[in-house]
Amino acid sequence: MNTLDVRTRSRIEFVDVSAAVKTAIERSGIREGLCHVFVPHTTAGVTINEAADSDVQRDLAAALEALVPDHGQYQHAEGNSPAHAKATLVGSSVTVPISNGQLALGTWQGLYFCEFDGPRSRKVHVTVVGA
Repeated sequence: MNTLDVRTRSRIEFVDVSAAVKTAIERSGIREGLCHVFVPHTTAGVTINEAADSDVQRDLAAALEALVPDHGQYQHAEGNSPAHAKATLVGSSVTVPISNGQLALGTWQGLYFCEFDGPRSRKVHVTVVGA
């Protein structure tokens, strides 16, 4: 397992970790298999989405904000219940096939670490398994 360190600068932020995950695959030497990306935090997640237009990440953040507003009837004492809910909606892991030593992502796809309670220092675990 490889662990990536991700430093976020905003309360909500989408960080493209595709290049770092690709580097972990290259270092593994595995040509065919699976790459599992896991975020061990309850107020952050990981997703696959468009990497060609940064407006997509802003739109995703706005959509999640509309679904889970900052101000509501939340009970959690820390005051970050919206971040927990957004992380649950996005999810904490993704698995991507590896083909010919490369992530088998679509043309426009990238891997994004999703921060919902930043800024913070975070971890992303990358596990590469051969077929």
